[in-house]
Amino acid sequence: MNKDIVELHEDVSDSPLYSDDLAPVPSNQRTWSKWHLAAIWVGMAVCIPTYLLASYMIKTGLNWYEALIIIGLANLIITIPMVLNGHAGVKYGVPFPVIGRAAFGTKGVHLASVTRGVIACGWFGVQTWIGGLAIYAIFNAITGSTGELGLSIGKFVGFVIFWFVNMYFIWKGTESIKWLETYSAPILIIMGLILIYWSYAKAEGFSVVLDQSVQLEKTAATITEKNDKFYLNLSILKSKEGALKASEYNIVSDKSSTWETFTSNPILIPSAENIQVQFRNNDVLSSVVTANAISDNSGSKLWSYLLWLTAMVGFWATMSISIADITRYAATQKDQIAGQFIGLPATMMLYSFVGIFVTCAAIINFKEILIADDAPWDPVSLIAKFKNPVVVIVAQVFMIIATLSTNIAANVIAPSNAFSNLWPKKISFKKGGTITGIIGILIMPWWLLNEISGFLIFVSGLLGPVLGILIADYYVVRKKQLKLSELYKEDGIYSYKKTGFNKAAMIALFIGVFAALIGYWVPVLNFLYSLSWFTGFIISFVLYCILMKKTI
Repeated sequence: MNKDIVELHEDVSDSPLYSDDLAPVPSNQRTWSKWHLAAIWVGMAVCIPTYLLASYMIKTGLNWYEALIIIGLANLIITIPMVLNGHAGVKYGVPFPVIGRAAFGTKGVHLASVTRGVIACGWFGVQTWIGGLAIYAIFNAITGSTGELGLSIGKFVGFVIFWFVNMYFIWKGTESIKWLETYSAPILIIMGLILIYWSYAKAEGFSVVLDQSVQLEKTAATITEKNDKFYLNLSILKSKEGALKASEYNIVSDKSSTWETFTSNPILIPSAENIQVQFRNNDVLSSVVTANAISDNSGSKLWSYLLWLTAMVGFWATMSISIADITRYAATQKDQIAGQFIGLPATMMLYSFVGIFVTCAAIINFKEILIADDAPWDPVSLIAKFKNPVVVIVAQVFMIIATLSTNIAANVIAPSNAFSNLWPKKISFKKGGTITGIIGILIMPWWLLNEISGFLIFVSGLLGPVLGILIADYYVVRKKQLKLSELYKEDGIYSYKKTGFNKAAMIALFIGVFAALIGYWVPVLNFLYSLSWFTGFIISFVLYCILMKKTI
């Protein structure tokens, strides 16, 4: 018998808090090894947002290796609480909503688990729409169509098809999910290596490619002020040989402006208001960009590092809360620890590097990319530059696999368990997954894609308090000892005098969230908001320990 695992010996199947889907996974059904868990993380981490992560940092002036170090460090940091929180999943075989009953109470846990679930539903809708667009792109490549701008019947058909593909794996259950992640992981790794090789071969050298990252740090048009005069600074990309890729510019916001030959910087302009510039090289035009005013005071680079570190840690904030939903299927603690450390930090760094490397290569391999603002960081934009339909189809198939594996593991398991926990006797894992899919449609991601993404990232960053309370309860308060059968009793010790709410957890949660948000309204406390994940985690962790010491 595995000493790492605690089995349920008391019959609590009649309890309204019990169901087969929420019951502990017996040790003889723990079939996921460290490689399965690593594959899960490869499947989740290989997605468009990961590909884009480094671009956000590079566009603010960081170089490629600074961005990569921050991403690697952030994911090493988040893997630690991921492993700590995954311990209970392995030991007791129960998902996050059941473990959370110990800290929050049998009813209080719904606040944390449903919030986590709704966030996942939002991401499910966004990812399903993206996957549907990939199916639509394959149809266009096969038929030779150029596709339509805006919404179209074809895009909705692609969305519906991809929605049903997701539903198939939900309805088939967790073993089918394990199969999907196990077989998609090597495909996704191979895809990354192929992209790196293509970039290397086209540019004829690794150093040649990475040298281009300096060009990506500069936006095409900026404005500086000196002695009450305004100057326009233009930054045009250069070819591999060092020649400017654009020869002319036009200040399109000035109606009297004409195309001018680019000679030198800076250019004296009468005003800094709403200056828009376009570039061209023969018949190739860049997009129109708005010049931004820049200041000599760039601030502390260390502070910039901390802000980006917080943002990168928050990237997997939701998964760190519900990781027990996955680790409950692991055979041993060694498997869950090794699997997560092998799968998460390495994959995030690899695919962020793929994004950097491929984009750097693209700016010298595609003649039509004249300025850094037009660099195809988004893989969809990159694929669109290829004219060969076979290349487009293969690339889109890879994107479908990446999106599907991310969606199922990161955005389906957690909400399915959260909704099942609301009414265990009536809502199964499969029904919970169906609810997830329906909510993913109801949010209408085709209309609200950007708004939803921004909102979900914001909310995810505020989930630090939930994780702080979970870890404080399990390690500090209970010393990793839970009464398994009591987790399923309405009037048990985790019902907190039959109220269903642990007041200490509720107080710690609301104060932690408030502390993370207060800086948004109070400028002098803005640092708390900027570091919201760490702020909420630390304050709720400490406060919960203090409050529970008085309770127990």
